[in-house]
Amino acid sequence: MSPEVIASVAVSVLTAICGLWAARSARRTPRQEKRDDFIAVTDQQGKAIERLEKRIELREAEAEKQRDRIADQDEAIGWLLGRVRGLVSYIRGTGLEPPAPEPMSERARQYLRNVDV
Repeated sequence: MSPEVIASVAVSVLTAICGLWAARSARRTPRQEKRDDFIAVTDQQGKAIERLEKRIELREAEAEKQRDRIADQDEAIGWLLGRVRGLVSYIRGTGLEPPAPEPMSERARQYLRNVDV
């Protein structure tokens, strides 16, 4: 064997060893895979939590609007009841009898339980 052939074989073997070493070092370890999986899961959970927080904020804003609307409706009903009572007392004051009230639903009766209609 000539020295050139030996050198060629040695370079080939050395290249193969370096290739194997590079392939081994480029391979991801199970620990790295688990870490990346954990990061991906925590990112997904963070996004899900942000979506839920936005939904909660939206629902709270809607609930606040509904509470305001209910309070306004309650005030309007109170004013109407006072007006009806005033009209009934005016009619009775003139010596007449007001018309008989129309039948009231049970839901309305529960809401207006303090009204003597």
